[in-house]
Amino acid sequence: MAEVNRQFRDHYGIPVRVIRWEPEKQRVIYLREAQGYEHECFSPFEQFQRKFREIKDDHEPDI
Repeated sequence: MAEVNRQFRDHYGIPVRVIRWEPEKQRVIYLREAQGYEHECFSPFEQFQRKFREIKDDHEPDI
């Protein structure tokens, strides 16, 4: 399990914060930014790749 802290938007444009990657189960654990929703969500990695896009900070160079 790897701890991470990266921002994404789902296919509806709603921001989420990825907090963990579980390679052994091939899933991504994230938190919805919606106020009052504190539960962890998870998605299979393949589905996450299709439905989420990373939010890039304009001040960070692309690697």
